[in-house]
Amino acid sequence: MKKYLLCLMTLPFLAFACAAIEVTADFDKTVDFTGYKTYSFLGWNKKSSELLNAFDKKRIETAFYNEFKSRGITFVETGGDIEISLYLVTDTKTATTAYTDYYGGFGGYYYGHPWGWGRGFATTTYHQYDYTVGTLVCDIFDSSGKKLIWQGVGSGTVDDDPAERKKDITTAVNKIMALYPVAPAQ
Repeated sequence: MKKYLLCLMTLPFLAFACAAIEVTADFDKTVDFTGYKTYSFLGWNKKSSELLNAFDKKRIETAFYNEFKSRGITFVETGGDIEISLYLVTDTKTATTAYTDYYGGFGGYYYGHPWGWGRGFATTTYHQYDYTVGTLVCDIFDSSGKKLIWQGVGSGTVDDDPAERKKDITTAVNKIMALYPVAPAQ
């Protein structure tokens, strides 16, 4: 029963961890990003291709396609004003949760004589679980100068459920692109 209660108590924390994503971005502040109207996709880093299945690759590419489209930047097969490169890094981590039950006793001293039912006792239950943290990086290069002009990075827990991953991917890409210097058209 204690293990069951422990699992129920940790579920809200696990759900929160899956929803959390940290994003950062950096860019060349001398570049006028409003002048870019087309983009080409350079592809995935080779190691990233080995980490992703075809469905998740397509989800990520589609999410970026929608984000660029909302900013008035159109995809072209080759020769875009900017070129996009994506890569993914994963890391397996272990988390530990602990829950302590304290069963207090009742007791004390009365005129120098002890009385009561003891001092009580505590039981601590530990639970360890493995989870995967994924980091998605989007590099944007100016095609004419072949130089990096923007980099967005998002990092968060990878969900094992494909339906949840689909939502998480869209959320992650939206948060990464929220840091892009050109806002979506309203």
